[in-house]
Amino acid sequence: MGKDVIVACDFAGKKEVFDFLDKFTDVKPFVKIGMELFYAEGPEIVREIKARGHKIFLDLKLHDIPNTVKKAMSVLSRLDVDMTNLHASGTVAMMEAAIEGLTREDGTRPILIAVTQLTSTSQERMEADLLIEKPLDEVVMHYASNAKVAGLDGVVCSPLEAGKVHEKCGADFVTVTPGVRFADGDIGDQVRVTTPAKAKEIGSDYIVVGRPITAAADPVAAYKRCVAEFCD
Repeated sequence: MGKDVIVACDFAGKKEVFDFLDKFTDVKPFVKIGMELFYAEGPEIVREIKARGHKIFLDLKLHDIPNTVKKAMSVLSRLDVDMTNLHASGTVAMMEAAIEGLTREDGTRPILIAVTQLTSTSQERMEADLLIEKPLDEVVMHYASNAKVAGLDGVVCSPLEAGKVHEKCGADFVTVTPGVRFADGDIGDQVRVTTPAKAKEIGSDYIVVGRPITAAADPVAAYKRCVAEFCD
């Protein structure tokens, strides 16, 4: 599997995202559309960005009863996105229902991945807020195993956990890793972070990079630097 950099287009609306994407004249980055942009602009923003030639990771992190998630995924399958996700904590039954809903009549579907634990979650927060007292690493691996059992293609995890996920679930089990920052950059509100080069070394398949690219003085140069460090 080829590695790729996914740019997190966490913008408030259409104008901001297109002002950003217009800077890329010679390359079409793989982009992530998250809750903020999707809730502001709706499904049409997905269609417009797709029409520009970008691959899309629709990052809505579904988590509900299995039947509701199945129906929601059936709707999302019509948007022709390349990747989407849900929360592994929704149970194996919910993940199985999601695959059923996401799979089109011709048998095709986007890549489906599960969020294990958010990269803003620490051991202390997990124990105090979620009453999960197992070690964070053990929880992530258990959630990843559940996702594999359910038939998903991979997980969202910290880049620090990508190698262990591959050891547990196989080399073909996709790891999509946010929490990536340049060595000379600010980590923001992330807790479990690393650099593009280190993420490559550890075993990430895709890295999701937001502010180090979108807030850079020269976003195109920052994107190309990230690709050079991670993909080359």
